[in-house]
Amino acid sequence: MRRIIMGCKFYHRSGKLVIFLILLLPIANSFAQSPWKLSTEKDGIRVFSRTVPDSKVKALKVECVLKTTLSQLVTLLLDVNETDQWVYHTKTCVLVRKVSPSDIYYYAEVSLPWPMENRDFVAHIRVFQNSQTKIVTVDAPAVSGIIPIKKGIVRISHSKGFWKIIPLDQNLVKLEYTLQVDPGGVIPAWIVNTFAAQGPLESFRNMKEQLTHPRYRNATLPFIVNW
Repeated sequence: MRRIIMGCKFYHRSGKLVIFLILLLPIANSFAQSPWKLSTEKDGIRVFSRTVPDSKVKALKVECVLKTTLSQLVTLLLDVNETDQWVYHTKTCVLVRKVSPSDIYYYAEVSLPWPMENRDFVAHIRVFQNSQTKIVTVDAPAVSGIIPIKKGIVRISHSKGFWKIIPLDQNLVKLEYTLQVDPGGVIPAWIVNTFAAQGPLESFRNMKEQLTHPRYRNATLPFIVNW
């Protein structure tokens, strides 16, 4: 009889454990991420991709080393009115709100081939620097409720852009950029693949060229320590 009671207790406890593990599995899986896979490498620019749970669009990561300073690169990223000069297929980009020199909101419209509808979004940029390592991070997620939705343009409601800028020398940085986005609506696979393959390479090539312009070449920022 004692064995039966102990067996029942063990079964009861085991049952609780099984239920706990079953409940935990979806949480664990939501944090599990597939490894980055190198998609292309050209002109010192490396583009990676990986699948995202519950999304048909892969996340992207871009890495490159740039001959520039932290301040120069951050100045370029914050100069959103010039973003259409270097970011792939950006039709317009304008500053919406400036909370502080390192905290801004901007609106951008992305052009797509006809007959697809253009996409737009509002992003919130915040710049941070680690006082010990001098590493700069730039968080740029899409936000809602700032600009009314426009007719004929599909609003991107989910987008997470993140920049990590690592100083290697006084005038040399390593840049890591990751992007996870849901473009919304229906977009043919060939357009998604084209943007994923060409977009990062074109944008980062243009970025290198843009950094040579006088407005960025000698830029300094009071909230950034270069080295």
